[in-house]
Amino acid sequence: MAFRAGVRPLRATPGASDTFGLGCAPIGNLYRAVAEADAEATVAAALAHGIRFFDTAPHYGAGASELRLGRGLAGVDRDTVSIATKVGRRIVDAEGAAVPAGGVGTDTVGDLSADGVLRSVDGSLRRLGTDRIDLLYLHDPADVDEALRGAIPALVRLREEGVVRSVGVGMVWPEPLTRFVREAAIDVVMIAGRVTLLDRTAESGLLPAAAERGVGVIAAGVYNSGILADPEGSPYFDYREAAPELRDRALALRDLCRSRGVQLSHAAARYPLQHPAVDAVVVGARTPEEVAAIAAAERAPIPGDLWAELEAV
Repeated sequence: MAFRAGVRPLRATPGASDTFGLGCAPIGNLYRAVAEADAEATVAAALAHGIRFFDTAPHYGAGASELRLGRGLAGVDRDTVSIATKVGRRIVDAEGAAVPAGGVGTDTVGDLSADGVLRSVDGSLRRLGTDRIDLLYLHDPADVDEALRGAIPALVRLREEGVVRSVGVGMVWPEPLTRFVREAAIDVVMIAGRVTLLDRTAESGLLPAAAERGVGVIAAGVYNSGILADPEGSPYFDYREAAPELRDRALALRDLCRSRGVQLSHAAARYPLQHPAVDAVVVGARTPEEVAAIAAAERAPIPGDLWAELEAV
């Protein structure tokens, strides 16, 4: 498994990760504020650990994540990194007015129009300080039919014009994402939280469809909001407190991993890559220490037979 050619950096870096990318929602103040210096240090730590794929979006911090990622990558050879961002949301200020191109606001609102896609890309390029985007996703579209009429053709045109190298759709829900795989000329999908040790709903429909159509899959949300990183300290599933049954399953998974000398978070991060349809995973971080934990997860030894034991749980 590895990032496919249209997604990975144009120039390879010796020792760089082929399968792990950094999710940049946390440096956009997801859940709690992150200082500018800490955000840039997080990006620097990712580079130091061999991570060269960075996933962001205008929705993350209403532009703050893109702006901070751009600052963190300033001076880095652009051909040695790959940047994924998203369209489908318009950044607005506190009064609900659209912010100037390249600005940062306080919120975002949905916009699946072709013009909205073009405006969003213009703003992203300015905040990121780059002249191209490697992978452009449509971000959680609320109406599949509307997206297929407006946003998707605009993404395809941007790919044809060379503004972006690859296009795709990123969502939490497998069913509408499967429609995009079957009905749109996309290269990659990102599925969040549905190819995990606790939620495998993408494995029955979406992943076979992607394999059939030759569409790449990047898995995100590998910890299901925290429960698969720390079932006791962060017992959250899909952004809310996990049900007792889910907590019990997560604790059982943790105990099984411990009995084999493996951290649950390492197994959770690597689990999606056990499916042949999944190319890579993206894991979010807000500090250099969290980046180091991601790197450790990628390289940690995991006994091959542990996967079958986890499957039984």
